[in-house]
Amino acid sequence: MNLERGAGYMRFLKTFLFTILFTTSISYAGDWPQILGPSRNGHAKGETLDATWPDAGPAVNWQRDVGSGYAGLAVSQNIAILFHRIGDQETVEALQAETGEVLWKQSGTVNYQGTFNPNNGPIAVPLIHKNRVYTFGIAGRLQCLDFKTGKKIWSRETHRDFQVKAGYFGVGSSPLIVQDRLLVNVGGKRKNAGIVAFSLDQGVTLWQCMQDDASYSSPIASFIHGRYYAIFITRSHLAGIDPQTGNILFQFPFGKRGPTVNGASPVLVRDFVFATSSYGVGSFWGKIDQLNVNEVWRSQEIMSSQYTTPIEYGGTLIGIDGRQDVGPTRLLCFEPQTKKVKWSQDDFGYATLLEADDKLILMKTDGTLVLAEASREKYKELGRARVLNSTTRALPALSNGRLFVRDEKTLKCLQLKTEQETPKTPEKSSSK
Repeated sequence: MNLERGAGYMRFLKTFLFTILFTTSISYAGDWPQILGPSRNGHAKGETLDATWPDAGPAVNWQRDVGSGYAGLAVSQNIAILFHRIGDQETVEALQAETGEVLWKQSGTVNYQGTFNPNNGPIAVPLIHKNRVYTFGIAGRLQCLDFKTGKKIWSRETHRDFQVKAGYFGVGSSPLIVQDRLLVNVGGKRKNAGIVAFSLDQGVTLWQCMQDDASYSSPIASFIHGRYYAIFITRSHLAGIDPQTGNILFQFPFGKRGPTVNGASPVLVRDFVFATSSYGVGSFWGKIDQLNVNEVWRSQEIMSSQYTTPIEYGGTLIGIDGRQDVGPTRLLCFEPQTKKVKWSQDDFGYATLLEADDKLILMKTDGTLVLAEASREKYKELGRARVLNSTTRALPALSNGRLFVRDEKTLKCLQLKTEQETPKTPEKSSSK
């Protein structure tokens, strides 16, 4: 090996080992430990699903009443974390995934009352990481709990600490973990704390950046061109942040003033980033290069999603174009490189979606669950059933063939795989 090749190999090895150290943790097949699943992109890992449903829809394993809020569940090691509000108590519960049995409960008083929307319960999906649970409440309470017992390890009142003004619907962005940092879309505009990094063990502030209000979009992270990017959509920007230092790596205007929100998470397709929003904002497609990000296009004609994050599938993006409160809406598959629409289902209704076993699972806001083929060529529906009876905004969670769905009153565990298998051996997988 000559010196030049040897130096190149050592650079590769250093980058490879750093990547493994930075992103890999022990998780179990079938885990859904955070918003949009194990890799935070709407794709399940290691799941096989039935291709058809009975006429009445998927079997209900169990169901129970829930309090207010739109937070979907997180699931790890066959324990599901429910985050909701009962009376004046913002409550976290650990449930046995197979039965719904309550294993522990932790509550704290919250005084938030909805203004633009009557909802007064938590919106942000909990985050499970290394036997700890992180929640971000509707009034800005950020806390860390022991995953096995529910014991509070630390708590921060972010609205008080960073002088955050109340948003239209309270807090709605789920935190992100990158290495030893908890990154949060706090919205402390007055304190240059639009985004804040906290230590995982004690909740100490490590850095803060951006004079931006918070959005309802949850950040993602990825290793691109030899470095890490934490990618946020704030109230008014799409930004790439160095997760270790808080340095802003790129920043583009994204959003509008007035009664508007950014709700969908950013999506990465290789080294391209996609962002989408309604309210006249539209969509953004940019390429992340070695030294900067180049805007490729913006459009209000392709996909303007109010809060549903699209799924990348075979180089296409599949998602909802439109708003829940103002129709019409369509389910759309298009190529972001060319902006070519591959297929469209007009008047589909508003829905959130995930992908597993080359199938799309679509939870419509009217309580209808839809199963379809994941395809870049055409739309083919496999099943449809009404599973909930009131407006359904919470993101579904899929774990070991069980789908956890909730509306404003009821949580259900649905069986999407006839034969249930419980994984026993952990596997290496990225949690970012």
